[in-house]
Amino acid sequence: MAIPSKMKAARFYEVNEPLKVEEIPTPEIRDDEVLVEIKAVGLCGSDVHIVYEGVTPTSHKPIILGHEPSGVVAAVGKDVTGWKPGDRVSITPGIFCGSCSNCINGHAEICLSRQVIGIQRDGALAEYLNIPAKNLVRLPEQVPFEVGAIITDAIATPFHALIDRAQLKPGESIAIFGAGGLGLHAVQIAKLAGAKQIFVIDTRDDQLERAKSLGADVTINPSKESPVDRINNMTNGFGVDVSAEFIGLQNTIAQAVESVAIGGRTVVVGLGPEPISVLPPTIFVRKQLSLLGSYGFTKQTIEQLVELVAAGKLNVEESITHTFPLEEVNTALRYLHEKVENPIRVVVNFP
Repeated sequence: MAIPSKMKAARFYEVNEPLKVEEIPTPEIRDDEVLVEIKAVGLCGSDVHIVYEGVTPTSHKPIILGHEPSGVVAAVGKDVTGWKPGDRVSITPGIFCGSCSNCINGHAEICLSRQVIGIQRDGALAEYLNIPAKNLVRLPEQVPFEVGAIITDAIATPFHALIDRAQLKPGESIAIFGAGGLGLHAVQIAKLAGAKQIFVIDTRDDQLERAKSLGADVTINPSKESPVDRINNMTNGFGVDVSAEFIGLQNTIAQAVESVAIGGRTVVVGLGPEPISVLPPTIFVRKQLSLLGSYGFTKQTIEQLVELVAAGKLNVEESITHTFPLEEVNTALRYLHEKVENPIRVVVNFP
């Protein structure tokens, strides 16, 4: 099929202004790039930070948003091998150089020259996206495009946090602070990893019920009781082996640290403007605690998740609670921002 010279795209101009769905030139590809016809794009808290809050600034405006994409290869650059038009793909949203010290050491998620589509360069809320071929992950036929899209961040981020950073092991206990999209996927990942006891903390009772249905053993509403006290009471005063914070608030990060046992690990994923303030050094040091930041994920993380989903080991299709066409992208963002109808993941679909 011929590639059109123009395409529809949702572009961000200013904070608290609706995205504009416009017709713009279809991007050209470099020799090492592919052109992907987009089929689905997951919306994310980062998109809310950009559009409504201005917390995450973009490198330029106007810019096409969207960093959780899947689609079909439409064209390949002359230096690209192993890919052909028609191949189904998920797309790693972080552009990595592959040659800096971090990339060489297996940490492309913190590449020294990293860029994220939809933040530092045009993203995927468009009919076509040009992307380096090395960012592609093959998507099997049995994995729907919507799932292939949310894997690329909403599931990869908690997987990287729990498995790669906190190194959650079978038989360990974990406390998950925040039962939004990332936190609920973290429950499934913790269960898959063999966690013996999963605590979930959130102020929303409906989200706690969802967490229970996904495998949480104990749910705690901090507006009704102290999560630290409850966790201590239920672990004979020891605390959990691992805690994971998906909110980004000073208070919840402190509670996550206070919830772990001697020698425990806390991993922080949530983004927020407040400084981190935890235990005094006299306690933190003597308990030999670890406080870890976790940013993004690698292409290998996405490949692992695609294999787990394709093998039926991880079912995340029910996480997709709302879908919208590109023309209704502002409604989709509002649903996510205002929690209309209590969404988990919101996806923009392309015909």
